[in-house]
Amino acid sequence: MNQEASVISRYGSAAKNYEENLCCPVEYDTKYLKIIPDEIIEKDYGCGDPLGKIKEGDIVLDLGSGGGKVPYIVSQIVGETGKVIGVDMNDDMLNLAKKYQDQMIKKIGYDNVSFYKGKIQNLKLDLEVLDKYLQEHPASDLNTYQSINQYINYLENEMTMIKDNSIDVVISNCVLNLVSTEEKEALFKEIYRVLKDGGKAVISDIVSNVEVPEQLRQDEDLWSGCYSGAIEEKSFVEAFEKVGFYGVEIDKRESTWTTIEDINFRSMTVIAYKGKEGTCVDKGQSVIYKGPFKHIEDDDNHIFERGERTFVCEKTFNILQKNPYKEVFEFINENEGKIDIEECCDASCDC
Repeated sequence: MNQEASVISRYGSAAKNYEENLCCPVEYDTKYLKIIPDEIIEKDYGCGDPLGKIKEGDIVLDLGSGGGKVPYIVSQIVGETGKVIGVDMNDDMLNLAKKYQDQMIKKIGYDNVSFYKGKIQNLKLDLEVLDKYLQEHPASDLNTYQSINQYINYLENEMTMIKDNSIDVVISNCVLNLVSTEEKEALFKEIYRVLKDGGKAVISDIVSNVEVPEQLRQDEDLWSGCYSGAIEEKSFVEAFEKVGFYGVEIDKRESTWTTIEDINFRSMTVIAYKGKEGTCVDKGQSVIYKGPFKHIEDDDNHIFERGERTFVCEKTFNILQKNPYKEVFEFINENEGKIDIEECCDASCDC
C-alpha cells in the first residue's frame, strides 16, 4: 500500500467536495470564524483544538494546515506582531488556503500567514521550490539524477524551509497519524528541531487504546481516514519524551470516537516543552514540592518528596518555575546575587 498516495488522493478530493466522515468534528471559538470563508470552514478536517496555549506575538507552525482554517484562526490570536506558518503537502488543500489569502489579509487587517508545500516529517525541504526545479531539470540520466539529489541537499541545508529553533508553538490537528509508521520518529524529531528553547508542541491526534495490527495498517481507507496510522496512547506520550521534550502532559483525552475490530480510537491533545538541555551549575537553589502527591519524579530523574526541601541546579530551578511545574513548587534562592558564576563547579544532571 502506498500510504502517502492514499492520503494525497483522499484529502485532495476532500478539498473539492466535503467528506462527512473524515476525522472528528471540532468546534472552535465562533468569534474567530466570522471572517473565514464558508468554503474553508466546510472543508476543514480535524479531531481536536490545540489552540488554547497560543498567545499574542507567538510564531506558530501548523503541521498539516489543510485548507487554512486553523492558520486564519491563529492569525487573529497572535495578532500583528505574531506569525503563522502552515505546512501541507496536498496541492488542492494549499490552493484552497491560498485562494482566500488576499481576502483574509483585508479582513484581518495585516499579513502574517504563510503557506508552504512540504512533508511534516521533513520540514527542511520546500517541495514547491523542488517541484519547479524538477520541471526545468527532469531526471533523464544518472548525472541529472545526481544533480537533483545535490539540489535537494542544498535546499535542506542552505535554504531550509523551517529553520532550527525558530518556532514558539508547533500545533497540529489529526495529521501525525497520516505519516507512515517508519517516518513517525523523524516527525517528532522535526517538531523538536524547529522549536525554540522554551517553546512547546500542542498536538491533537487520533490515538488507539492498543497497538493497531498490521492488517489494519494495510487498509487504505482506514489509513487515510486517520485510524490505521494511529499511535497507541502511551506510546504517543512517550514519543515526545524520546526526542527530548520535558513536562509532557495530556491536556485533553476525549471519549471513544469509534471502535474498529475491538480497538477504541479517540482524540487526544498532548502538550510538550523544549528546553531541558544545558549545563548544570550549583548555585545553592532549592525547591519544596507542595503536593498533593507524596512524591513525584521529573524527566531528569529528580525525585521531590512532598514538603521536603530539595537542592537543584540552576537549570532545573529555572525549568521548575515554568509551566507545567510552577504551581506545585515553592522556590528558595537565598544566595541570589551572592555567588560568582566563575567560581561554581559545573556538573551534568544525572539524566
